[in-house]
Amino acid sequence: MKKLLLSAFALLMTLAAGAQTVTSPNGNVSVKFWLQDGRPTYEMSYKKKAVVKPSHLGLELAKDKHASNGQDEQNLMDGFTVKDQQTSTFDETWTPVWGETKTIRNHYNEMAVTLNQASMNRDIVIRFRVYNEGMGLRYEFPQQQKLNYFVVKEEHTQFAMTGDHTAWWIPGDYDTQEYDYMETRLSEIRSHMREAITPNASQTPFSETGVQTSLQMKTADGLYINIHEAALVDYSCMHLNLDDKNMVFESWLTPDAQGNKGHLQAPCVSPWRTVMVSDDARDILASNLILNLNEPCKIEDTSWIKPVKYVGVWWEMINGKHQWSYTFDLPSVQLDHLDYTTTKPHGLHGANNDNVRRYIDFAAKHGFDQVLVEGWNIGWEDWFGKSKDYVFDFQTPYPDFDIKALNDYAHSKGVSLQMHHETSASTRNYERHLEAAYQLMNKYGYTAVKSGYVGNIIPRGEYHYGQWMNNHYLYCIKEAVKHHIMVNAHEAVHPTGLCRTWPNLIGNEAARGTEYEATNGSKPFHTTILPFTRLQGGPMDYTPGIFEMDMSKNNPNNPNHVNSTLARQLALYVTMYSPLQMAADMIENYEKHMDAFQFIKDVAVDWDDSRYLEAEPGQYITIARKAKGENNWFVGCTSGEKGHLSVLSLDFLELGRQYIATVYADAPDAHYKTNPQAYVIRKGLVDAKTVLRLKAAPGGGYAISIIEATKDELKGLKKLKM
Repeated sequence: MKKLLLSAFALLMTLAAGAQTVTSPNGNVSVKFWLQDGRPTYEMSYKKKAVVKPSHLGLELAKDKHASNGQDEQNLMDGFTVKDQQTSTFDETWTPVWGETKTIRNHYNEMAVTLNQASMNRDIVIRFRVYNEGMGLRYEFPQQQKLNYFVVKEEHTQFAMTGDHTAWWIPGDYDTQEYDYMETRLSEIRSHMREAITPNASQTPFSETGVQTSLQMKTADGLYINIHEAALVDYSCMHLNLDDKNMVFESWLTPDAQGNKGHLQAPCVSPWRTVMVSDDARDILASNLILNLNEPCKIEDTSWIKPVKYVGVWWEMINGKHQWSYTFDLPSVQLDHLDYTTTKPHGLHGANNDNVRRYIDFAAKHGFDQVLVEGWNIGWEDWFGKSKDYVFDFQTPYPDFDIKALNDYAHSKGVSLQMHHETSASTRNYERHLEAAYQLMNKYGYTAVKSGYVGNIIPRGEYHYGQWMNNHYLYCIKEAVKHHIMVNAHEAVHPTGLCRTWPNLIGNEAARGTEYEATNGSKPFHTTILPFTRLQGGPMDYTPGIFEMDMSKNNPNNPNHVNSTLARQLALYVTMYSPLQMAADMIENYEKHMDAFQFIKDVAVDWDDSRYLEAEPGQYITIARKAKGENNWFVGCTSGEKGHLSVLSLDFLELGRQYIATVYADAPDAHYKTNPQAYVIRKGLVDAKTVLRLKAAPGGGYAISIIEATKDELKGLKKLKM
């Protein structure tokens, strides 16, 4: 690690008309800061093109009985003078516990400006870190007499856009990110908002122009811009509200039950507000800016944190073949985001001993690490029946789930079970039971837990993404460290890179996942957008691998259809990065297509290198990844409604070596609607000079395994030509 402090270095700073400027290491990104009539103001450019026009910064404070005298009489928005400014550069290379690459470079130039508000004798620091692909800024509050405990009424961080950009967005809901994306101009967000929120309307008081981050945009002249946040700790989640007359976004924080946006005590800092930019969409996918803005790993011994490939008793409940509850005949209900009014289960309790053993046997036979079992514990009948607020104790199994015998059986097969904790959004109840629940996991050898927060948060009035709940999610992760447990949280706040600091946060949902394909469906272009948005903050437990697209084949009461080809389902194991990957379909559906299932068995879940070969949000993404500790590569391509033709160079392979490539591609007549299970498999020799022409069908894709060949394997194989 190399850190060099610079006092007055012309490369980083210019002092003209009271403005200070900091540029990225390669000089492409520039951020200028100044005070406009005492109000903090900044702008950002890329290759001398404006990205963010002059935009104001600051926070509005709320009156509070605990505030120091007079503290609430003036906001932290204006009346400032520059008290000090410091610049530095930082360059390190760090090794993630798991990740898309073996190492990550963290290289930035920094400017920290200390501002004094003379009328109140208060200081704040605004810190900018500028990377080659963008920048982050945050507010810092030093310990001081006149700014101790304070309440944020609203944060007023602005991002003034340069035009009416194309945007891929979801509504600014405080409780769910599980929406289909909209693709519109910024000026069209207002007119499309009601269309966007109708399927998922929650308790959030919607703004007509409020959207969630990560927000991906594209300008008319070909710049790709992404706005998000990093290191969300002890603060409320940031959405964005658009002034669509002037094309200015402003931060829009999730409120608490009293309507406040944050309760802070100095010394403290806000999360980073991030803007990524490039003229090549692949740079957005390759960026580690969000991770780099988080603190280094705080877990001393990480040897117990291991990537996981798993199967599970889950999809059969999602599609309605079986039910979670042992005793309760699930009625036709709408449970939060999933509509079961047309998918009433016709089967029995899924988490029974015989069925779980069947999945354990399948996992052991095909080399999977774990078996997730949902619906194993008492309480589901009360929750679905809505008879109680506090229904789960996370310890008591149903009579047909022998927790000791099943764990013993799994361990005898070299497999472990994966725990499931559905909190029913009753957060205090979960915290009361958390220590005993984690102890139970340790007793039976569970190493990972999938937690869920379906429903309105209890205590009433809190939202999923408010400061109170964000502190809860992190509390669970920290407590899990004490028990050597990895956490995969569903319905939690969007990730902001905290998995760098706490790598036992092995996965999150925090977006519209595969489960919707069994009920409401998702747009065909959905998986071409998520890597630009949701995955910017950390890996997603998307639960891919669905082979049977006609849900009525699983449950005659379910008329829904998965909007994907089978070949694209394979590609998602590469394009939807996660160290926690599920083969989500039911065993019987895999047994019909074992030739295609081979890719899921072969594909890695941890990587030494990742190459972003093709990318255009809403249209296509093609990624190649090199397996951890091996010389084997895997390629995935996912396409939208129009399909995609790739002219794919394999020049990322090592020169002088030969590989066996197995291509799992859409058949010529494949289509996500009419012929989703049509695929072809071809095999042959490739090397670094090979170029393949591959076509992804509408809503389709392709996957390739590229395994280094031995001398014996070379015999009889021909060069692959496609």
